[in-house]
Amino acid sequence: MAAERLSSIVSQLTPSKSGRDAILQKNPDDIVITLAIRTPLCKAGKGGMKDTDLDFMVYTLLKEVLKRSKLDPAEIEDFCLGNVSNGKAAYIARAAALGAGLPTTSGASSVNRFCSSGLKAVQDIANQIAMGSIECGIAMGAESMSQGGDRLEKPFHDEIIKNQDACDCMQPMGQTSENVGNEFDISRESQDRFATESYARAERAQKAGWFEDEIVPFVTQVKDPKSGESREVVLIKDEGPRHGTTFEGLSKIRPAFSQWGTRSTGGNSSQVTDGAAAILLMKRSKAIALGQPIIAKFVAATVAGLPPRIMGIGPSIAIPKLMSKLNLDLQKDIDVVELNEAFASMAVYCRDTLKIDWEKLNIRGGAIALGHPLGTTGARQIVTGLSECRRQGKKVLLTSMCIGTGQGMAGVFINEA
Repeated sequence: MAAERLSSIVSQLTPSKSGRDAILQKNPDDIVITLAIRTPLCKAGKGGMKDTDLDFMVYTLLKEVLKRSKLDPAEIEDFCLGNVSNGKAAYIARAAALGAGLPTTSGASSVNRFCSSGLKAVQDIANQIAMGSIECGIAMGAESMSQGGDRLEKPFHDEIIKNQDACDCMQPMGQTSENVGNEFDISRESQDRFATESYARAERAQKAGWFEDEIVPFVTQVKDPKSGESREVVLIKDEGPRHGTTFEGLSKIRPAFSQWGTRSTGGNSSQVTDGAAAILLMKRSKAIALGQPIIAKFVAATVAGLPPRIMGIGPSIAIPKLMSKLNLDLQKDIDVVELNEAFASMAVYCRDTLKIDWEKLNIRGGAIALGHPLGTTGARQIVTGLSECRRQGKKVLLTSMCIGTGQGMAGVFINEA
């Protein structure tokens, strides 16, 4: 600890050469990650978690966090669950936390910022720790898309939709994808080629065993649709990757949203998926005192807004904003980028507009191949990105995603494992 404080003092006296140098420094008050794990991602409606309720998913992963961290549950002061589809998420967060072994003295909450909910949960816990409100907390993203959806049940009030941007918040996500493709001329071919690469990378990573570093086995029950009988299954790998996917095969798939355009398909859009991811956070000084392994540091996260009708390009707004705040150069200072592939239209646009090196982007594939459990993705990308940083021996992870209703979010993390 004395060495850490000395390093902190020296760093404050010595001008940093760059923003990267600044975020790589270690200080006792840093917000660090001591565990980052996830479940396998399963096909909604027909995969291994189709009969798994959200409460059991959350409960099981919380139990795994406590088991793997060997942390006294009394040290956990708050738990934040990122979830989109379940209106009872706040009830579930609290009950699952208590059931998993957290004491009644701890807190629990849920947060919903659509596809960034998992990252928002991490930011919420990190900010609480930074402000001194708590010393240790768990952030999670979890979603059962088999049992929920995020569609509006009725239009907004007439007074609200007099504003065109407010009215556009009602546009289905598929429509916004076609808006991006049409407005920015993201061709069907470029989208299919991006999707082909996503599948190829996920296949390579799965065959090489790269995901084993981030996935924990998940034991649950699956009901036979014909007999109605349930059987126990142990889920150990993602179900989304379709090995052998080719550009020629993807190019034959019919448009999914033909009423709005012809460029987005079931093959170049994210998959509907179930799954969860969890992050354990605390101050560096706390982790050292508890003997917890420090695997990463949370640096910062931010959100930015844009017109709802082109919500997909949100990362192209949020990433530059975060880079500016941290004095970072996207091309020079970032080692690994996790960008949510909600649709190939937005992924291609963001990659090309921001000039992101494709060799650094979604190295293990993205949501097109792996799936996109809405509330989970923001946390899942952190887990996957940090695992990839460890594999390569890289340091700086950038993660970002678009957000329904016209927003984008981005976060930066440092691998220390």
